[in-house]
Amino acid sequence: MEMTRVFSGIQPTGHLTLGNYLGAMRRWAEVDQHRADSLFCVVDLHALTVDHDPARVRRLSRQTATLLLAAGLDPEVCTVFLQSHVDEHTRLSYLLECVATDGEMRRMIQYKEKAAKERERGGSVRLSLLTYPVLMAADILAYGTDEVPVGEDQAQHVELTRDLAVRFNQRYGHTFTVPRTTLPPVAARVMNLQDPTRKMGKSDDSGAGVVYLLDEPDVVRKKVLRAVTDSGREVVYDRAERPGLANLLDILAACTGGNPESLADVYDSYGSLKKDTAEAVVEVLRPLQARHRELCADPSYVEGVLRDGAEKARALARPTVDTAYRAIGLLPPVAEPSLSAAR
Repeated sequence: MEMTRVFSGIQPTGHLTLGNYLGAMRRWAEVDQHRADSLFCVVDLHALTVDHDPARVRRLSRQTATLLLAAGLDPEVCTVFLQSHVDEHTRLSYLLECVATDGEMRRMIQYKEKAAKERERGGSVRLSLLTYPVLMAADILAYGTDEVPVGEDQAQHVELTRDLAVRFNQRYGHTFTVPRTTLPPVAARVMNLQDPTRKMGKSDDSGAGVVYLLDEPDVVRKKVLRAVTDSGREVVYDRAERPGLANLLDILAACTGGNPESLADVYDSYGSLKKDTAEAVVEVLRPLQARHRELCADPSYVEGVLRDGAEKARALARPTVDTAYRAIGLLPPVAEPSLSAAR
């Protein structure tokens, strides 16, 4: 019986955060890699859709891959690789651009929001930001993916992927598995400590509200102890009315395996809640940071994992992408005649 195939990716657009770990990476390591044939990709091509420093992208790509391994992804169990190391992603992306429509791309919420912000500054966005969801669809469809574990902010892109797969199959013959979105049932929702109305993002301009996975313990404590809370003195769990407190309780619950509503009953002051939350975060990050140091001391191991992962991913993706090329009407390359045939 074939295992379910899972694909998920993470962009190297900034230093990974506590939100990335509690919201996705920990589940990948503890659950997804063991229950399915799983591929986890550092989607470095997506990092090129905005202004960037090439050296920083390379540095963050390596760091992101190393942190995925430090978080518990096991290359003996799952496949870890860089998107740019597998040509099938870009090969398939163009075919899917020939199936997608301009209107579909412009309806994507992330594109609309980022394009609007750029227009306010008098600028414009790169074309690749408009077509980014098609490359994401190629990432997924190249591997015959059954499930895509994503956050709610990416669910629209997976729905587009499903639409493109169905449309391609209807026009050119069955080629792609139609994937389904899986929203992790207990994924932590980690918000910015200084603005608990928005997510803790790795591309945040200010790091004061963001706990990075490689922050020193004293830095973690300082950020959590300075977290914004709400008016009033009673510790209650109410995301709508008390977002600052709710965020701290969510983080503490995610780190300790508790329940945020129940934890609220334990505390009678903001100070004690912040102190315990800070220590819980430090303890959660401690083994990850220790493993990260070990991996950084052996760069050839990480390089080997990425090389082997790309080779395995390439072997999985190439038959599907070659099938798509034939289905859409492209001639296969002419093979060189063998030496024996030439004689």
